Amino acid sequence: MNTQLTTRRHFLKRSATLAAVVGAVSPSALFAAEAKKKIPLGLQLYSVRKDCEKDLPAVLNKVGKIGYKAVEFAGYYGRDAKTMRKLLDDAGLGCCGTHTQIDTLLPDKLERTVEYNKTIGNKYLIVPGLPEKYRKTKEDWEKTADLFTEIAAKVKPQGMVVGYHNHSAEFEPLGGELPWNTFFNRASSDVKIQFDIGNAMHAKTPGVATTYLKKFPGRVVSIHAKPHSKSNPNALIGNDDLPWNEIFNLCENVSGVEWYIVEYELENEPPLISVEKLHKILCELGKC
Repeated sequence: MNTQLTTRRHFLKRSATLAAVVGAVSPSALFAAEAKKKIPLGLQLYSVRKDCEKDLPAVLNKVGKIGYKAVEFAGYYGRDAKTMRKLLDDAGLGCCGTHTQIDTLLPDKLERTVEYNKTIGNKYLIVPGLPEKYRKTKEDWEKTADLFTEIAAKVKPQGMVVGYHNHSAEFEPLGGELPWNTFFNRASSDVKIQFDIGNAMHAKTPGVATTYLKKFPGRVVSIHAKPHSKSNPNALIGNDDLPWNEIFNLCENVSGVEWYIVEYELENEPPLISVEKLHKILCELGKC
């Protein structure tokens, strides 16, 4: 028997069958199937910062019981790394990021920062904003992009990534260009994006909520899922102004998002109630 010929016939037969199946499925159905990618839900603990200051273990346990898979830190509430890791493990939570000040990523502190994050099981070192000296002019943004590129190269061999988190100033023109573009066009592709949609909406740039989920495909490691409404400042996701269906489709099919991270900064009700409501809403939208 000619094994090679038989194998080739088998391959062609399978290929024809697959082509027939694909041809029978509409493009929209294929897109819907692709959009079923599940991105886990985390919580930015800044949302419940006052509760964390009072009783961090209780908050972490509550967050785990709500159903969040991980938390993102904006401070460690005086805990060393081993203690923090135990608190996370006890609550059944992972770590989906830390908001890490730029000075802690400079040479004299970088090793200590990396070791802390390795211990708590985090690989995302996200800089949540910059002192003015790093962003005052377009040239400053370019130099800062070069600095981030250097840091990203240093931590990459250790399985970690460096990213930047926006507010709204990054989407206001500076030196003839948006700082967001200046920074990410210059920085290496190893410098990742955490896109805070609610923050970006405070800028005057049209379509900012979706444009910048498309601009750097595959580079957005997480978003801050934060509602925004001009008419209802207390709005939650789903009754705010944002096109969440389009946002989710971009996150799941274009942007490369690995985590949806809920952040809610208003205190119109107890914060733990707000973040529980947001988790329920996202589950109802099929994001759990």
